Amino acid sequence: MPDPSGGDAVERLERDLAVAFDVPHAVAVSSGTAALHAALAACGVGPGDEVLVPALTVVMTVAPLHMLGATPVFVDSDPATLDLDYTDAARKMTARTRAILPVHLWGRMGDPAALTWFAAEHKLTIVEDAAQAAGTVHSGIRAGTAGEVGCFSTKDGKILWSGEGGFLLTRNRTIAAYATAFRNHWATAPPGEAPLSRFATNSRLAAPLAAFAQANTRRLDALVRRRQAQTRYLLDALSGVPGLVPHAPGPHEHWNGYAPLLRIDLPRPRAFAEHLAQRGVPNSTGSFRLIPCDTRPLFRPPRRPCRGAAEILDHTLAVTLTEHDTEPVLDQYAAVIAREASAWTT
Repeated sequence: MPDPSGGDAVERLERDLAVAFDVPHAVAVSSGTAALHAALAACGVGPGDEVLVPALTVVMTVAPLHMLGATPVFVDSDPATLDLDYTDAARKMTARTRAILPVHLWGRMGDPAALTWFAAEHKLTIVEDAAQAAGTVHSGIRAGTAGEVGCFSTKDGKILWSGEGGFLLTRNRTIAAYATAFRNHWATAPPGEAPLSRFATNSRLAAPLAAFAQANTRRLDALVRRRQAQTRYLLDALSGVPGLVPHAPGPHEHWNGYAPLLRIDLPRPRAFAEHLAQRGVPNSTGSFRLIPCDTRPLFRPPRRPCRGAAEILDHTLAVTLTEHDTEPVLDQYAAVIAREASAWTT
């Protein structure tokens, strides 16, 4: 019978993850959201704190802040680079700002030097949401290792997958010990603390899922190359299609190719993405209705909406891929996209 705490299977996975990402500590949990929850709690984020978060994200990034009693402060992004708009971030700083939570959406990683400089300048903790960014490297720094903690998802569809699951990476032994206790109701407390002396969560990763994750961790480089090849294949097939321009990574970014990205320069671009979804081409805005997080009804209407994030989402075709999408599948996607783009009118 599998050990519900994960047992040896989780410990083996954590050792392999630490080696794969070249960090001292990895803590496996039940989801990417659980990883963020444990990481933010371990970094001391709590009631009354504010955390800078890009509006260019999904609500799952923000949910742990609500659970901890913290307040998300949404920051705009630069449409040219997809990176955070640090001028906007500086404008939104207050005495309560505790951390910054960059999100590497579609596997795209912003400039880590700009991130770490800003965090140091304002004395902020960095917790990265690298759920889609396993394998991306920018300026020699792996996504998820630029700050105090990096958080990942291993849900199906991710490059490193296990059906469900997640993990966090850190160089800080205290953060790792806190997260390990936090995932298991504080039953195994960090040194100097009593078991069950704090409220925590049940966010353990079950042994069978840990085994899947470990097997895929051991072939992570091959999985990244596979996704990069799929993305390159589809983008090459769409080269020259009117109204679609590849959104290329920057010169120092070694992108994992998580999702083929194209800027839609057609009338009613979001409607075009939704139209493609109806024609069988899954994509972020068309299939999943991705909108800037600051405009979701869960949050107070913003006084100044994050217009850069809105422009990015309204004009981006991010095709959803999985490891199992073969060249015939990609050929079909390319044919549909090219045909519909040519026929698209106002």
